[in-house]
Amino acid sequence: MYNMKKIYFLFLTVVTLFLSSCSGDFLDVSKELAEQRSYESIFSSPEDTRRWLMDAYLGIPNVANVFGANGYGNPWPILADELDQNAQSTDWNIEQVTSSFFRGHRWNNYWLYIRQANIFLERAQVIPMTGETDFIDEVEFEFLKAQARFLRAYYHFLLFELYGPIPIMDFVESPTNTEIDYARNSVDEVVDFIYSELTDIANRLRDPNLNDQTTLAIPTKGTALALRAKLMVYAASPLYNGGHGDALRLTNTDGKRLFPDHDAGKWQKALDACQAFIDYANAGHYELYKVLDGDGNLDPDRSIYELHNSFNKEVIFARSSVGWGNVTGPSGFDGLHLPRGVRGGTQATGHMAVLQELVDDFFVIDGLSIEESPLYSETGFVEDPAEDLTGNAEVGTFRMYINREPRFYQNVFYNGRRWHVGGEQVWFNKGGNSDNSSPQHVKTGYLSYKKVHRSVYNQGTHPKSMYRPGILMRLAEFYLLYAEALNEVNPSDPRVLTYIDYVRERAGIPLLADIKPQIRGNKELQREAIVAERRVELASEGQRYFDIRRWMIAGDGAGNGGQGGVFHGMDMDAETLADFYTRTEVETRRWDNSMYFAPIPL
Repeated sequence: MYNMKKIYFLFLTVVTLFLSSCSGDFLDVSKELAEQRSYESIFSSPEDTRRWLMDAYLGIPNVANVFGANGYGNPWPILADELDQNAQSTDWNIEQVTSSFFRGHRWNNYWLYIRQANIFLERAQVIPMTGETDFIDEVEFEFLKAQARFLRAYYHFLLFELYGPIPIMDFVESPTNTEIDYARNSVDEVVDFIYSELTDIANRLRDPNLNDQTTLAIPTKGTALALRAKLMVYAASPLYNGGHGDALRLTNTDGKRLFPDHDAGKWQKALDACQAFIDYANAGHYELYKVLDGDGNLDPDRSIYELHNSFNKEVIFARSSVGWGNVTGPSGFDGLHLPRGVRGGTQATGHMAVLQELVDDFFVIDGLSIEESPLYSETGFVEDPAEDLTGNAEVGTFRMYINREPRFYQNVFYNGRRWHVGGEQVWFNKGGNSDNSSPQHVKTGYLSYKKVHRSVYNQGTHPKSMYRPGILMRLAEFYLLYAEALNEVNPSDPRVLTYIDYVRERAGIPLLADIKPQIRGNKELQREAIVAERRVELASEGQRYFDIRRWMIAGDGAGNGGQGGVFHGMDMDAETLADFYTRTEVETRRWDNSMYFAPIPL
């Protein structure tokens, strides 16, 4: 794991840029270099100049890749206290992580993409029009440069959030240089670099424009402001702000400290950055995605589901080229989330399981936790559908799953629930059509349901795959970041609850201001509310792994945000249906504080 004792230098191998062949409009850089084309030749061509930059976009994470072995995917829900796998679970257990083996390693590949951007910034140029030929004028050139600088800053951020202090690489190292050991920059230096870059390029990027299909995945001014806000919240959070005692002793060989002492003033800087983004968002650039029913009332179920299916005004940044796979395939996103118990499910693997700890953290329809709500029960089965105020249950449904909030039903596919196409009931219990008698099963008795497209089905004329963007940043997250920064600076500010409640209102549950007015102004209680809201609003989107680390709650034990301890599901081996609904240990994970940062491969 991460060695907090004596990691002085990072060995960064500078190689001639070599990227795999890419289809479509992307430049096959390796082929071009193999043909001995010079940089001068490449960057004298408008087409090749643009393609060079487009290759730098390939490092943007692909949220549909739940394995993420190359560093570009989204393995984080499995590595956190959200999801689990079956046969491969030991590979994902944080205990198995070493410097040479880690499903989420970003280290080697992201330096290549940073180098790609640096070469562009060093070599790209205005290319005048000559006759009827293509050209790059000053306006386009500046816009392309701003994109390259954003990608470089973004990739530095992705490395920083995973590994902590890293070298700042804002230059192109000569491949002939034999001095290729780079000391890490301090946390504050890395933050200052990324912050300065994002601040400078924000006004060089364009405003979001949903009407321009060709630019939907290009970073905008809003993307830069949002990333800057997130960066500053990270910098103010305990992990990066004096809260990790072992990290405070970490130095380079020259004695330079890499982690700062605690500075409470960083929360004001975080709030300023969040405020700048919120002001921009509220100026008509972003809004929470909402669907209204025929009577003009909010439909929270459709709102929560559909926001992930298209570019919309909630989306701040997304990857456009996303490999969701085919429902008939064993490793694509849709195949991994299709239970074998439905017609056409025999070719799917359907084993992306939800941990009981996440199931328990979704609210009840009255907006309260399962510990607080009088509507919650774990006793017996539904005898009258009227018991369920949400209209989701039928006779025989275990009462744990009724009267839950809409986000629960959009995230958790539980035992006995009917599949959205075909209407088959799916049974994970022993003897059921999706039990553990086959490797194609969920380990916990719950299937992850978030982002599963409701049109995809392996029968008849139904589509076998459906496009949707890979959303990386969306407004709801930043409402909650804003509330967090407000709370840390001035917990009596009424906007703390206001912005939490914007998210809750869209989710179809009562506002905290109405059901828990006693928490207003109480920093600790409001902090707990923010943690709880981020847990369910952003479930399985890849943020939880980093949240529990920056808050430094990963050591608090399973069920409290902790990464270690015993994690639970239903009893997949129970002989009776009634006994299936028993909390059962499915995995024990080890945790120690050296795991707050990923190990750096040396």
